[in-house]
Amino acid sequence: MSIDVYNPATEEVIGSVPETADVGPAVAAARAALGPWSALSRADRAAHLAALRDLLAAHADELAALITAEMGAPLTVARKVQVGLPIAVLSSMVDLLSGDLPEERIGNSVIVRDPVGVVAAITPWNYPLHQTVAKLAPALAAGNTVVHKPSEVAPLSALRLRDLVREAGLPDGVYNLVTGYGDPTGAALAGHPGVDLVSFTGSTGAGRTVAALAAKHLTRVSLELGGKSANVILPDADLAAAVKVGVGNCFLNSGQTCTAWTRLLVHESQHDEVVALAVAAASRYTVGDPTDPATRLGPLASAAQRDRVLSYVSRGLADGAKLALGNGSVPDVGYYVAPVVFADVDPASAIAQEEIFGPVLSIIRYRDEDDAVRIANGTPYGLAGSVWSGSQEHALAVARRLRTGQVDVNGGSFNPLAPFGGIGDSGYGRELGVHGYEEFTSVKAIQL
Repeated sequence: MSIDVYNPATEEVIGSVPETADVGPAVAAARAALGPWSALSRADRAAHLAALRDLLAAHADELAALITAEMGAPLTVARKVQVGLPIAVLSSMVDLLSGDLPEERIGNSVIVRDPVGVVAAITPWNYPLHQTVAKLAPALAAGNTVVHKPSEVAPLSALRLRDLVREAGLPDGVYNLVTGYGDPTGAALAGHPGVDLVSFTGSTGAGRTVAALAAKHLTRVSLELGGKSANVILPDADLAAAVKVGVGNCFLNSGQTCTAWTRLLVHESQHDEVVALAVAAASRYTVGDPTDPATRLGPLASAAQRDRVLSYVSRGLADGAKLALGNGSVPDVGYYVAPVVFADVDPASAIAQEEIFGPVLSIIRYRDEDDAVRIANGTPYGLAGSVWSGSQEHALAVARRLRTGQVDVNGGSFNPLAPFGGIGDSGYGRELGVHGYEEFTSVKAIQL
């Protein structure tokens, strides 16, 4: 049985992948390759990852076009983010392996980090290559082998990655690909007794299912799940800059980003001014063909995702939020949603509490700083966030009060070396940098 893959801009079938009937052979291949791969020196593993990185860079335009075709990201975003980040992540692991990794000493004990074993990497459709490499690179760097199941919505870039892994000369069995739906293929992989760690990125609901399946064999799990991040704009902030950057963050990848600042928190005295700034900024996000350089919002990845987002727009209106911007024109064909800005949003309403995963911004009033922190921390999620103030010291103090995995102060840029992950319904475990590397290891104490 095969699964068709659709171009969300044209609604045409652009490929298909088989539904893996049995994940056992892939897990067995990973297990067989584990010993020789983990026995390689750090320098040898670094050389393999460097070869893969160089191939990704050489094929960057091809990969970007493929990702645009399979999930709809504007080509400029696909090239810079969807492909640029995986190259940076691979480089970070090459550098980590090439540098000094001294063993920790505690008294008479030497603390060493061993590879955890066979890793099941289950990845989503919104950043299909980046989310894969964010797991694959540190897992391989630490000496593990991997069985990867990409989303059935956007699996074509994974097929191409498999080709590049082979071309880079990585040994057979180090990276194994299975394709299919979350159930049964993903479920079988998460619950397989031959897997030592499951690294999953996706929805909170699916994450709970993965954790339950893995628990049967006490398999370790790392979960990077949903978010409902707050962009807290303090009264002394540069409003124009904070709103412009905030809208851009919310609408990145057509709003299909787990860290998106989808809640904009503003002092009640500045609400109307900020709404006007947000509407002006959002109006500049042109919707259209993702291969057109002028396009800033491509289609959503699937018809189901488009319908989900539109249902939340209807829910927001029903719950009393004011539609400051919406109902913009979109192409007749494709899974498009025009930019939406809601004002006067109740922080307890569905659009302020639940992950929408589309170009929908909710603007929420707060009375004072304590109220802003209460609202920011008032969802089940805790993945990302932002604080803006004319005083960096003040913004940093507020950032420390936010219960979340990452906070950007005054537009601080994304750091691919910093630990990435969340708390609460946003999951547990960390990716990227040395913390991401350590996630794929087990700790052993040797007493001398």
